[in-house]
Amino acid sequence: MMSVFLLKNIDKKVWRQRILSLLFTFHLSLLASLAQYNTDRLIISGRIALSNHDYVVAIQHFNNALAAKPYLYEPWYYRALCKLMLDDYTGAENDFNKAIELNPYVHEIFAARAECRIRQKKYAEAIDDYEKALVFSPDERGYWFNRTYCRYFLKENEQAHKDLEYIVQRWPDMNMAYALQTEIYLNENDTTTASQWLDRTLERNPYDGNSWSILARLNMQRKNWAVADSALTKAIHYQPRVVNHYMYRAMVRVNRNRLRQAMDDYDMAIDMDPNNFLSHYNRGLLRQQLGDDNRAIEDFNFVLRHEPNNLQALYNRALLLDRTGNYRAAIVDYSRVIETFPNFWAGLLARAQCYRRLGMTAKAEQDEFRVTKAQLDKHQGIQQRWSKNKLREMRKLSDVDVEKYDQWVVIDDEVTTPEYKNDYRGSVQNREVKTDLLPMFSLSLMPRRSGLNTFQIIDHALEQFNREHKPKRPIFIVCRPGTLDEAESGAIFAVIDSLSRAISASRDVSTALGLLLQRAVAHATTHNFSEAINDLNDYLAIDSTSVLAHWQRAVCLHELADYSSLQNTDVKFGQSLSLRRIDDDLGNALALDNHNALLLYNRATLRALQKDYNAAIDDFQQALALNPNLAEAYFNLGLTYIFSGNKADGLKNLSKAGELGLYDAYSLIKRYGEK
Repeated sequence: MMSVFLLKNIDKKVWRQRILSLLFTFHLSLLASLAQYNTDRLIISGRIALSNHDYVVAIQHFNNALAAKPYLYEPWYYRALCKLMLDDYTGAENDFNKAIELNPYVHEIFAARAECRIRQKKYAEAIDDYEKALVFSPDERGYWFNRTYCRYFLKENEQAHKDLEYIVQRWPDMNMAYALQTEIYLNENDTTTASQWLDRTLERNPYDGNSWSILARLNMQRKNWAVADSALTKAIHYQPRVVNHYMYRAMVRVNRNRLRQAMDDYDMAIDMDPNNFLSHYNRGLLRQQLGDDNRAIEDFNFVLRHEPNNLQALYNRALLLDRTGNYRAAIVDYSRVIETFPNFWAGLLARAQCYRRLGMTAKAEQDEFRVTKAQLDKHQGIQQRWSKNKLREMRKLSDVDVEKYDQWVVIDDEVTTPEYKNDYRGSVQNREVKTDLLPMFSLSLMPRRSGLNTFQIIDHALEQFNREHKPKRPIFIVCRPGTLDEAESGAIFAVIDSLSRAISASRDVSTALGLLLQRAVAHATTHNFSEAINDLNDYLAIDSTSVLAHWQRAVCLHELADYSSLQNTDVKFGQSLSLRRIDDDLGNALALDNHNALLLYNRATLRALQKDYNAAIDDFQQALALNPNLAEAYFNLGLTYIFSGNKADGLKNLSKAGELGLYDAYSLIKRYGEK
């Protein structure tokens, strides 16, 4: 009797193992069929990566799509957008050309190529593109505005004025049209008409930093320094990350004799943009006036590294080297200037003085004789030397007159009004339309990057997985995945290929499940959420008790649903993308691990996005009870309180998030505190 029982028990185990093996074999065959590139999914994955500003990864997806179907225009178009965002204008334009060749009836492609051409200063070609785009979409006001924007740079001011009059008449709420009209009149030195348009601009939108910047430049021309200072301060308040605002305010403050404040503004401009040529040049001039000669030399060294033939910078550095006793180096710089301008008398006299200090009397007398002879022959006086009054004058960047070596440099015909952000840009890559809530925690092959904190979040289930399966790349928990560079993305795509080969070769269920989860995480790291979901579906069909698999599938489903809502598309990959499925996965994960602060945070974030604020607050508070140092939970809890109308508790929690290293919280404190 006992032997019969054992036989039956053995038979059950054997049959259970056989069923698992059959299931696994079925899933392997399914995986083999899915391993073939699905072009639609590749394009979707690329667009998701593009919307997350992960341009290198997006390009890889579009490359794979083009390898399979080079006759589709979409991957050419989206790859071009990626290249445009990476400042590869030549490559972007070539891809746009191919997309237009394949489908010359999509106005967004012409508009995107026009933007690419604007970045290359090909304004005539950009106008041609906008005119073609307007044939297919004549009511797109952005195309009308950007075409006018290009005409301004081509000095077609008369036509630009007419276009802007039409735009204002047809779309009276388009504030940028008023601002550009103001700027064109300002650069034409018609300050009276510019003032009239500027009044209309500020009346319509008093919170626009560009308009305050225009008002400042108008008053700089009129030498109304106090008004210009105030206007630039407002421009900085509304646009604190625009470098030129600080540069112009520094110029204004020099004229108000507020030299220390001016220096602070130049320092801020260079901190924000270390390669800003004009800020380095002008700060060098200010340091020169203040007697900070050695640091002024550093600024002119920077300028000359970028523009070795900038004669004004050469002459200023020569003066400084002369003043600091480095006469031989000063002579080298003076000589380079004099080679180009042989009749630059001040340079000849300065070089003669250096020669005398070095005991090279004969060379000094030669320079002095050249100047004396020129004065006698042409009755020309020696040019004016450095003075504070000259410092307060300005020259255009294109003005190469060496005698203006001591004048501030300003941009030629500057226009601060930006190009209109067309719909095609927002629909593809603009994530700012989303809420300010931080995303869910997810599994990734890239380590956590959060504020200034570099420590990695620990989860016992993930630690156990990394320890047991020893993955090819360790798996991390992240909240805001960073973008991948070319080397990182190439490495992760190589991991995906390696895992696919290992899965095909594996005949052990446990090993293959570990490989499936790794590949799902790798796909998610490259924003290929549809393939990640396929792998996780296969995993959970065999083992439904995995916390990590339920957790990651919930995140991937949410990312796809979020993308679909942003694009206004109905994307389906054989399963529902409803919030109910996401909630079910998070519920299953929490049922398996109910003391997991990260899962509680994820469910709270989902509920906050659904505007179920009370439930979200409860979940966030439970997460913080389990992990009181979870900065992301304080951040999202603070915003949830604010969204629910409790600003006091919201600001308090945002402050705590800032204390724990999420410094973005402080900008939100300022924003909501001011409201």
